[in-house]
Amino acid sequence: MEKHHKFSVWYVLLGVWAVLILHNLLFSMFAIETIAYSEFLDLVRKGKIAEVAITQNQIQGKTASAQDSEGTLFRTVRVDPEISELLAKNNITFKGEIESTFFRDLLSWVVPIFLFVGLWFFIMRRMMGQQPGFMSLGKNKAKIYVQEDLDVTFDDVAGVDESKHEMMEVIEFLKNPQKFTRIGGMIPRGILLVGPPGTGKTMLAKAAAGESGVPFFSLSGSEFVEMFVGLGAARVRDLFNQAKQKAPCIIFIDELDALGKARGFGNMGGHDEREQTLNQLLVEMDGFDPQIGVILMAATNRPEILDPALLRPGRFDRQILVDRPDKKGREAILKVHLKKIQYDGSVDVEKVAAMTPGMVGADLANLVNEAALLAVRRDKEKATMAEFEEAVERLVAGLEKKNRLINPREKKIVAHHEMGHALVSFFLPGTDPVQKITIIPRGIAALGYTMQVPTEDRFLMKKTELLNRIATLLGGRAAEAIVFEDISTGAHNDLSKATDIARSMVREYGMSEKVGQVYFSPKNPSPFLNMPGMGGATEYSESTAEIIDAEIREILAAQYKTAFDILSSKKSLLEKCAGILLEKETLDGQELRKIIEAS
Repeated sequence: MEKHHKFSVWYVLLGVWAVLILHNLLFSMFAIETIAYSEFLDLVRKGKIAEVAITQNQIQGKTASAQDSEGTLFRTVRVDPEISELLAKNNITFKGEIESTFFRDLLSWVVPIFLFVGLWFFIMRRMMGQQPGFMSLGKNKAKIYVQEDLDVTFDDVAGVDESKHEMMEVIEFLKNPQKFTRIGGMIPRGILLVGPPGTGKTMLAKAAAGESGVPFFSLSGSEFVEMFVGLGAARVRDLFNQAKQKAPCIIFIDELDALGKARGFGNMGGHDEREQTLNQLLVEMDGFDPQIGVILMAATNRPEILDPALLRPGRFDRQILVDRPDKKGREAILKVHLKKIQYDGSVDVEKVAAMTPGMVGADLANLVNEAALLAVRRDKEKATMAEFEEAVERLVAGLEKKNRLINPREKKIVAHHEMGHALVSFFLPGTDPVQKITIIPRGIAALGYTMQVPTEDRFLMKKTELLNRIATLLGGRAAEAIVFEDISTGAHNDLSKATDIARSMVREYGMSEKVGQVYFSPKNPSPFLNMPGMGGATEYSESTAEIIDAEIREILAAQYKTAFDILSSKKSLLEKCAGILLEKETLDGQELRKIIEAS
């Protein structure tokens, strides 16, 4: 294959430098005649020298001759006058020679120049993120994957069946575009994957490229924006030009909210570099022909802050929700990750999935890895169910701290507190069954905890179930008051959770007769991130706020009384179970049930 060498200005500079050196050498060799110093002295005595120019080591001049009016140029090397007189008296021909310093002089100025240029190139490459030079500052930084590099397929993506089904249409278009264009149909120009962090949006896009076998351009939204104005827009243009050359292909922009934030957001003005980059992206999305087979995909977990122009039909006109998996989806995800480790038959995937409500794919991958590490730490050949249960507790409650010293008095309070939670949950209907009770400290501040595992995924909660959940949370404080006739600071997290539930019941769910069927809570700014409301001025009066506060206090007081009454009637059982917990430090749900049924 014929190679094409790129033109460089360095070739021109090198040529000019070589010509100048050659010119100086030729001029010095042929234009001026070099004579011996003795011959020069003889010409001086004969009066044949017209003029001379004397330096420290050399004499240059012109001879005077009747035949040649202009004379002849010459040069000679000076010799010590005393030696020259002695040599002249003895009729000895003599001449001077200057030591050649050409290479020494050449190195004295060429080497520093090359060192300076090399240092300049090194610094510029570091500053530009390994960019070859100024002419490539506007080049995009997308990583290009081909079929051999993409080893991700839909078999590696689990728990998002609906999202995979939507992506199938994109793959079919890339494989067989005539099927759609035959009747005039057009594939959506842009596909936006939205969902909570860790649900597998990026992996789903890679799987689509891997299934279709087309090039995959992958980059982050933040890679477009640089310190130099205009570079982001130039990189967007270059990205789409490269994609058109490699069509059909998929362009994937991760964390689109870094680039596509609504213009004017934050009062940055209309000349912000990020806004120029966004404008260029909008223009490019309008300009490319969907028939050429370039599919633009993007992922974000903050779709509410994206510019409306990005979401209109003709741009990102299809949104695919990649939500948290349900129990069945978690089972499928766990099975995918279990292929990578060694585990025995005791591992109940369905039980592990039931213990991990709300976890996303990234959490479950971490869970499987933690279980494998625990098995290695315990010198086991394979991971067992015990390691998986321990891994769940690590992720939910934190690292176990067996070496933390707790005095017997505090340990007794913790045991009664946790048993209060467990007994209230056991005797109230509609609560999640208790999986485990422990008084071994975990995490930062937890001196013990009671783990409840739901039997199934729930999407709706009845008022009675919410009230029973509040009563369960307040059961620990009630147990302390009954047994020790005093309360401790150990219930601060329980109070926080119980207050949040009661506040939501009054302000969001309309479950208060005095407040009525009205929504008073500020909207969550992000549907996929656990962010609090924006705050600011409330949209209700102070009198309404007083009613809301009173209702929250009334709910909490009523449920505390419910928990107090249950534990008061079961005080002997509470004391018995707390004593067993103090002795064993950990009880599982089946052991607790046997103790209660035997009492």
